[in-house]
Amino acid sequence: MNQSHRLSRRMFSSFAVTALASAFVGRELLSPEEASADEAKPAARLGHAKRCVVLWMNGGPSHIDTFDPKTGAVAGPGKSIATNVSGVRISEHLPLLAAKMDKVALLRGVVSKEGNHQRAQELGHTGHTPNPTVATPSLGAWMTKKLPAAGLEIPQFVSLGGPSYGGGFFGHGCDPFVVQNPGVLPENLTSARALSTNRDEKRRAFLGDLDTSFGTRTGDGGVSARSALYSRARTMMGSKAVRAFEIDEESDAVKSAYGDSDFGRGCLVARRLIEVGVPFIEVVLDKWDTHDDNFGRTKKLMGALDPAMSTLLGELEQRGILDSTLVVCMGEFGRTPRINSKEGRDHHPGAFSVAMAGGGIRGGVVHGETDADGDSVVRDAVSVPDILATAASRIGVDPALVEVTPAGRPIGVTQDGKVIDAIIA
Repeated sequence: MNQSHRLSRRMFSSFAVTALASAFVGRELLSPEEASADEAKPAARLGHAKRCVVLWMNGGPSHIDTFDPKTGAVAGPGKSIATNVSGVRISEHLPLLAAKMDKVALLRGVVSKEGNHQRAQELGHTGHTPNPTVATPSLGAWMTKKLPAAGLEIPQFVSLGGPSYGGGFFGHGCDPFVVQNPGVLPENLTSARALSTNRDEKRRAFLGDLDTSFGTRTGDGGVSARSALYSRARTMMGSKAVRAFEIDEESDAVKSAYGDSDFGRGCLVARRLIEVGVPFIEVVLDKWDTHDDNFGRTKKLMGALDPAMSTLLGELEQRGILDSTLVVCMGEFGRTPRINSKEGRDHHPGAFSVAMAGGGIRGGVVHGETDADGDSVVRDAVSVPDILATAASRIGVDPALVEVTPAGRPIGVTQDGKVIDAIIA
């Protein structure tokens, strides 16, 4: 082969790589003319939901004992009950949710390859397989970055009982504000000691001068980001909207309806935060890692989930905002049909369930099916990235969107996630 042929092949390879990279980076980097042409292609239909509440079942709930009940030996002592949707049955320990199943889409065919807690939790929050070379933003961070809530004086991404997953390469400005004790005001909303307004302003001005000087001398790009966070924290300290974090002014009847649990109070706070304009909230219900005493522990956990989630859906509907608020109830994976020697179930990413409601989701539908034992998906399998792509599309974040990391790497909202059209209203 002569030199000209080798050069031609190199040139061809170079052009091919460039073309592939350009296609992957996405429409944000296209010219207006190219963007117009790109818009002619089929794209995800974006929803109009303004808010998203993720109910995170930390530890991996047993699908067999919650939303995908079975019969026979694999069921253990668990029984199922009918719901208000014909033919759909769920656990007997979720009677309040059973009465609201016409508002819920059940995904019974979710599959994953991640059976490790940490990796599955990251996948469930970011839609990406964990990769140590890049910090991928969570769905809450994407909403914070792409759909900023103008005029909101408190954080627009809140994790109740977190810590959740954060901004990734978007930076700490897109991290969640974590509240470990839902129902009371966050700590440190007042100064450590009383200061006159004049002295306080002088201190803030002095700090601002130091930051500016340091940033100029060092070229540290993080100075402005830290100053912005500090400024938002100061704004929050003086905002009346922080009262949404406490529930003292709610009636005893409402507090009782959500349930006397941290998760119940978290769901009540979520409703209050929604009402003051917070767009993304996660509420965590922990301890679903039921390797032992699965049936007793799962029953107790459903005793917290059932009143809290059902009351949240009910109150959102009563206020006329359920259709504009997406609610997602999920964990990192399911649990084995096999009952181990400790009366527990072990990790099972091969089949599990997710519940979605509101936000343009079709209620009263079941998508996906597992076999008789709940061991594997036999119809309409969906992936965890599919769940997040669907959620993103409902809250107005294009699941095809791609951002380039500071290192020049293109990263999408999810890793090959596809919108589940069957559950879109």
